[in-house]
Amino acid sequence: MLFLYPIPYFFLLLLPLLSIFFLIKASTPKKQSSPPPTTAIGLPRSYPIIGSFLAAVANRKRQLQWISDILQVSPSATYVLHSIIGTRHVFTANPAIVRHILKTQFPNYGKGDYLTGTLKDFLGHSILNVDGESWKFQRQLASHEFNTKSLRKFIEIVVDTEISDRLIPILSVAAATGTVLDFQDILQRFSFDNICQIAFGFDAAYLLPSLPQTKFAQAFEECVKISSDRFDAIIPAMWKIKKLLNIGSEKRMRIAVSVIKEFAENIIRKKKKELKEKASLDSVDLLSRFLWSGHSDENFVTDIVISFLLAGRDTTSSALTWYLWLLSKNPHVESEVLKEIKEKSKAPVYEEVKDMVYTHASLCESMRLYPPVSEDAKEAVNDDVLPDGTVVKKGMRVAYVPYAMGRLETLWGSDWAEFKPERWLEKEEAENRQWRFVGRDAYTYPVFQAGPRICLGKEMAFLQMKRVVAGVLRRFKVVSAVEEGVEPVFVPQLTSKMKGGFPVRIVERDA
Repeated sequence: MLFLYPIPYFFLLLLPLLSIFFLIKASTPKKQSSPPPTTAIGLPRSYPIIGSFLAAVANRKRQLQWISDILQVSPSATYVLHSIIGTRHVFTANPAIVRHILKTQFPNYGKGDYLTGTLKDFLGHSILNVDGESWKFQRQLASHEFNTKSLRKFIEIVVDTEISDRLIPILSVAAATGTVLDFQDILQRFSFDNICQIAFGFDAAYLLPSLPQTKFAQAFEECVKISSDRFDAIIPAMWKIKKLLNIGSEKRMRIAVSVIKEFAENIIRKKKKELKEKASLDSVDLLSRFLWSGHSDENFVTDIVISFLLAGRDTTSSALTWYLWLLSKNPHVESEVLKEIKEKSKAPVYEEVKDMVYTHASLCESMRLYPPVSEDAKEAVNDDVLPDGTVVKKGMRVAYVPYAMGRLETLWGSDWAEFKPERWLEKEEAENRQWRFVGRDAYTYPVFQAGPRICLGKEMAFLQMKRVVAGVLRRFKVVSAVEEGVEPVFVPQLTSKMKGGFPVRIVERDA
């Protein structure tokens, strides 16, 4: 979450004292609990100079849910949060405004200095952290890896091999021994191996029976967490001071980044050596295409490697983690998914997953409730007025919140809290009355972004997820080992996580 802007240095002495005071006050036991400072209609109170700083501190451990609650009671599902010394930040769950910032006024809403500066240590100048010509160039080159030929190869060779040679054997052993697995960890390993193969032509061999704990994987997790914590900071200047002094989390960040860059540089060196032995660019991976295009700057290419690792590893594993948890709690949905898997089982692998309509709908429904990226912010290049009349000044950040949008009754009806794949389906008029998928427009459901920056890997992600679902559920039942009556905690980092992992038991299905 991105609450506060950088602030003038003469306030640096005052703000830490204020924050310490409010943190102590918020954590002091009271005889009778009282809600955070809000108005009668549920909106946070705003005071002179400090804006809604008090409410932000009081809700620091539930920021995403707090913002979602605010948007549910805000006119036009949009709210301007006032912060320290007059800074303002717009949050929205309004599809018309999402369309405005992601398409209609796309040139006016970019990453901005704040976001790119916060992520620069981790993502550098990669496609996930730049605008303009550099973004266009990277996107154009990357787009070649998402054609039908590449997608078919990805599913039939990379994903299917990883499932049959690594994932299924691990699940078989767990089923035979009664072992409790952290399925979130398993899925992250699976996705990591997949993205390394398709993007870099490199087998990371991370999903092995021993479930190796590699230095790189630990460093990657560290960078994701600390980068997310930077955005969550009540006073953003504090992480910059820690970085300057090379202490605490920022010291750990520097060490972790060096480990990741070393890993990426090793992949690049091996790829360069491999390309020297090739006479032409034939069947290649994404990394080869970037190197072949003339970009031999290792820092630039390293940034690209890291960004695709983040996009390919964490988003699909996050989506599948929450999906399998929802299936375990909704056996009627699991039954319908399993029925479809059996119906498609004799089709070739690519056609099987491409035509899984009900499973596709259930994945969309799962990501509505638990989007892999819960919030995305843009920064205004020039002054603007949003469709609902909200005034945006140059330099202000406007964030759309898919997590909140998936919970709006005005968009999804009074049953929005239900896991209901049928809301994405309708019966065909033909005699066999098969399900037909009915999607929502990308601005009502911006889980994969929308407009010019819509996710290039959207189709690849769906194919990968459906293949995993079919490959796993055909042979096994995934039983949640989360304590009965306890809902896992949604952690909104750069990509969402299930706090503490997803413990499961694997049960072999009857043949």
